[in-house]
Amino acid sequence: MKTSLALLVIFLLFAWYLSFSATRLDRLHHRVETSWANLDATLQRRAAISLEIAHLPEIDPATNLILTGAAYGAREAQIFERSDQESGLSGTLNLLQSESDLPELHPEIFAKLEDVTERVRVAIAIHIEAVAATKALREKLVFRLFRLAGTAPLPVKYAFEDDLL
Repeated sequence: MKTSLALLVIFLLFAWYLSFSATRLDRLHHRVETSWANLDATLQRRAAISLEIAHLPEIDPATNLILTGAAYGAREAQIFERSDQESGLSGTLNLLQSESDLPELHPEIFAKLEDVTERVRVAIAIHIEAVAATKALREKLVFRLFRLAGTAPLPVKYAFEDDLL
């Protein structure tokens, strides 16, 4: 009687542990999705500011075309080409800021760009940390053995997140 009661208690504790672990993993997956949504919104804002810069009166037509193309490319990119497009926009903006006198002529719009760029850096850091925490948890034996992740896809970190903005 005592051994069956002890086994029942052990089984219930183990079942609770598995349930708790699955809930924890689900929260981490939600955190990854939320951090990606925040990062995506911030990147969209950066592309919008880039379009504002592209339409400044001092911008020559060639620079306008390049910056507009990079901004629209980043805004409209499919997920598999997103890294290349975001990296291209970052490069174009960095080149524009370092090679022109536009930041001195329009400090307000470039201040907005710098603010959004800093927000992108923070959002990238949060997303990378969420992805790393989720992957680390999913690699543990109990999560793999009992398939606690279910059908949730493995979270990914995109290549543009390694770029210096």
